[in-house]
Amino acid sequence: MGLTVHHLQVSQSERIVWLCEELGLDYNLSLYQRSPVLSPPAYLALHPIGAAPVITDEDTGLLLAESGACLEYILNTYTPNAGGDLVVKPGARGYAEYLYWLHFVNGTLQPAVGRAFTLRLAGVPEENNQRSRVENKLHIALEHVDNRLKTTGAWLAGEQFTVADVMIVFTLTTMRKFVQMDLGRRAMGKGDPDMDFESAMNASTPDLFGPLKPKSVRTEKW
Repeated sequence: MGLTVHHLQVSQSERIVWLCEELGLDYNLSLYQRSPVLSPPAYLALHPIGAAPVITDEDTGLLLAESGACLEYILNTYTPNAGGDLVVKPGARGYAEYLYWLHFVNGTLQPAVGRAFTLRLAGVPEENNQRSRVENKLHIALEHVDNRLKTTGAWLAGEQFTVADVMIVFTLTTMRKFVQMDLGRRAMGKGDPDMDFESAMNASTPDLFGPLKPKSVRTEKW
C-alpha cells in the first residue's frame, strides 16, 4: 500500500500533495473536506495534534505530521539522492540560504499570518496596539520575501526551484483565502479540484474561504 497523504482540503497539506507530484511518486491520496471551516472528526482522529498535513506509510507503520517533517521523510525515504534537484545539499553553493528560507516559512511567515488571522477573526479593531504589532510583523515578513525574490528573480533558494518554494506557496496563495492580503499547479488540481487556485495566485487577494465570508468583506492592502 505504501505512502498515503491525508489531505485536508484548502490547507497546508497541499504542500505534501505538490511534493509528491513533483517527485512523480506512486502514492495514495485521501481527501478530507472541512466541516465547514475546521477539520472534520475523521481528520482530527488521525493524529493527536489534529492538524494537517498527516502522512502514513503502511510499509513501516509510520504516522507523521508537520509539513517539514513529512517533507523530509518523503525526500529521504522515497527519492534517490534525497530529493535530487529539489534540495540544496550541504557544501553546495547557496546551502545556508536554502536552509534559512526552508525554515523561515513555518518558523516566521506562517505564524505571522496565523496570528493576524486569529485577531481579525476575533474582531479586534485595527487601532488595537496588539493587532497593530501583529499586522506590522506580518508586513515585515512579506516585505522580506518580496525583497528576496527581487534579488533572486524567481526562487527562494536562489538559482533553482527547491522544496523551500514548495513550502512557501501555500502561505502566499491558499492561505490568503483565510487572511486576505494583496500580493497551474498539478497538485492543486488533484488535491482541491473545486478550488479556483488561479485567483489565489494573482497579486490581488482571492475571495475568503466560503464559510468565513461575512456579509461585507474589507480587503487588507499590503
